[in-house]
Amino acid sequence: MKADVPAVSIVMPLFNKEKEVNRAIRSVLSQTVKDFELIVVNDGSTDNGPTVVNKFIDSRIRIINQKNCGVSLARNKGIGEARSDLIAFLDADDEWAPDFLENIMGLKSKYLSCDVFGTRYFLSLPTGRKHPTVIKGIPHDMKDGILTNYFSVAAQSDPPLWTSAVAVTKKAIEAVGGFPGGVTAGEDLLTWARLATQFQIAYSIKPCATFYSPQMVSDRPGRVPAEPDIVGNSLRELLNDADPTTMPGLKRYIALWHRMRAVIYIQLGVGTNALKEIRKAIRLAPNLRLFLFLLIASLPGFLPSKVLTSIKKIKVFF
Repeated sequence: MKADVPAVSIVMPLFNKEKEVNRAIRSVLSQTVKDFELIVVNDGSTDNGPTVVNKFIDSRIRIINQKNCGVSLARNKGIGEARSDLIAFLDADDEWAPDFLENIMGLKSKYLSCDVFGTRYFLSLPTGRKHPTVIKGIPHDMKDGILTNYFSVAAQSDPPLWTSAVAVTKKAIEAVGGFPGGVTAGEDLLTWARLATQFQIAYSIKPCATFYSPQMVSDRPGRVPAEPDIVGNSLRELLNDADPTTMPGLKRYIALWHRMRAVIYIQLGVGTNALKEIRKAIRLAPNLRLFLFLLIASLPGFLPSKVLTSIKKIKVFF
């Protein structure tokens, strides 16, 4: 590594997060790995978030201003500006444990065939409860390793890869075209899926980051099911080149995407659209839970209060 090139470039998109961005940046500055650059891409914020960033006097931090183009293009701008071949992502409302970068660098050194590196993470709920994600489908005694069955794991667990707990090589993220523009929900899930079909993933089960879950769908403007469903359509395109061992897991993964869209539609009170999404999921990977979900969503007029409350508690990661 050249002396003027940092070991890792950190890309942080910023849009109206003045109350949270201080916490995110402090978690970067607290890293045990100090050889980094932090690129904050101000995506047309209308609050004091950029002012908060500029209060940090540190040569490793630079802020880039652009008009509001969405989180995908903000991340892509940061990728283009990154000087390191290793790029980590941190959203402005999340945070890292002090050893996040240390763990990522360890994975990179240990698993030389990999281009994607991720760690498990914590979920912090609006109630204040914080717990590690549930990751199923990997060996019980595994502390870290190559995630050879990404889609199978992702289809039955909390997402093993999540934006603020991932780093990628620059060549890999550029090979898949970066993050998809014009997508307001699920742009990260699509990006990880594209990477998983082309590159190997090194993974640590140690939680090293925290995702702060929004209280309601409305807390994340734009994070509602978009029409047309660019993410769903793009995920189905991956089936064209999927190998036989990957195909079943990928189908279940895409079915999960449609189930999450159905949950959001139910929360928004749009039952017709929810039914369409559940039927798409069933066609891809039929199972008893989906058929029960279809039955519940088909109830005329209203859902029983206990059932609706249960559905609203289902985690949606977009």
